[in-house]
Amino acid sequence: MAGHRFKPDKADKLLDPKRRELVSPEQVVKELKVKKENIIADLGAGNGFFTIPLAKATEQEVYAVDIEEKMLNLLRENANSEKIGNIQCVISDLEDIRLNDDLVNKALVAFVVHEIPNLKKALGEFKRILRPNGTLLILEWEAIEMEMGPPLHERISSGKMKEILIENDVEPSIIHFSEAVYGAFINV
Repeated sequence: MAGHRFKPDKADKLLDPKRRELVSPEQVVKELKVKKENIIADLGAGNGFFTIPLAKATEQEVYAVDIEEKMLNLLRENANSEKIGNIQCVISDLEDIRLNDDLVNKALVAFVVHEIPNLKKALGEFKRILRPNGTLLILEWEAIEMEMGPPLHERISSGKMKEILIENDVEPSIIHFSEAVYGAFINV
């Protein structure tokens, strides 16, 4: 995998209204079936495009995990401006996540899997932090040419993602949020 890492100085692109047309955070919250009692991890949280709506949907903690401190600082600013206090920021890569075992009911990994060098290790980490009967949603860009998102050669098609997940002993169900964005749901 291991495409280029998204640069924090382009963080405003992550809040571009055009992204909402491809996949809305509210749609993700609905598909994840987030409940008030759920503890959630947003893995590769960036500046909070999904984190803030997830935090509004639960009364529990939302762990915003990102390798870039600058992105988490932007997320904190966005959360403070909306008076949201249930987000805990965690600086961590996704191959050795700095969260406890069996901590969360729901986990979201949005648009970063194509950047992870060792996906097998990261998948193990995703499963490790999820409680039994937890749900993981991986959002990725479909392998089609388009202006938004990573270059075509860095994208993972939904078919290839399904193969990768099955090879790693997880049985995903794939849904398309739009022509350009798909989700792979995994129940642990």
